[in-house]
Amino acid sequence: MENESENLRSIPASADVADSASTAGVETGTTPATDALPTAGEALGTATPPIPDTGAVDTLANPYGIEALWAQGDLVIKSVAIMLFIMSIASWYVIATRGIQAMRLRRAARRAQLFWHAQSIEEGLNLIGGETATNPFRRLVDEGGRACDHHAAHREELHGQLSLADWLTACLRTAIDESAERMQSGLSVLASVGSVAPFVGLFGTVWGIYHALVGIGVSGNAGIDKVAGPVGEALIMTAFGLAVAIPAVLGYNALVRTNKGVLGQLNRFAHHLHAFLVTGAPVKVAKLHVANKTREAS
Repeated sequence: MENESENLRSIPASADVADSASTAGVETGTTPATDALPTAGEALGTATPPIPDTGAVDTLANPYGIEALWAQGDLVIKSVAIMLFIMSIASWYVIATRGIQAMRLRRAARRAQLFWHAQSIEEGLNLIGGETATNPFRRLVDEGGRACDHHAAHREELHGQLSLADWLTACLRTAIDESAERMQSGLSVLASVGSVAPFVGLFGTVWGIYHALVGIGVSGNAGIDKVAGPVGEALIMTAFGLAVAIPAVLGYNALVRTNKGVLGQLNRFAHHLHAFLVTGAPVKVAKLHVANKTREAS
């Protein structure tokens, strides 16, 4: 009995010792022995695989970009895109070439004013500069000189029965009309692109909406994943059509305005040239052409 009572008195003492040991471990900042044990993965020598970055995957596999539009688009969508691309190239080519020509014509119109300050027709042609094929003002002077020569040398023909003023008017008007045709060449392309391109893009829009409705009907739900792709195609085609049409319309208006100003100056120059040639200049022009032909023959 005495031994049992001594054993019971010793149990709380050992528990107190364990509590004090654990408390001392917490105060000293030491970790339990179980924390130092390796995990199963470390014991087997394998590392935990990293978690994939879902944002990077979504960025690389974007189903709504331009590339996805071309890859997922059908024959109609691709045909519309190619047609708009060809229209854009054609319009920009016309804008570039005719824009350069318009700048040269405006420069020639300013130089044409120097013609009336010359002492002779030959000196006036040198002041105008350029070539007959590209300079409409020089072409007018050459056509006027040839018309006077022809009228004087072919009086027995039918047109020789006309007066010099009428014959010269007809020749100068013909030269002006030919120059106007050259200046206006290519503008029909810009007019056609500017008027047709929005409707071509609209056709792509209608086709994209049709695909969206078909996708909704097949899937049975109106989820954003079924609608976003076709509707995105529709909106992109509309933007393409406007991007092709707007530069064509602006270029057309700018070129028409420039050509109108040059034609007005060309008509005034022809009026003064007609009055100059009718009042006695044909004889000098004829001599000038005869002298040029003599030099060319020699």
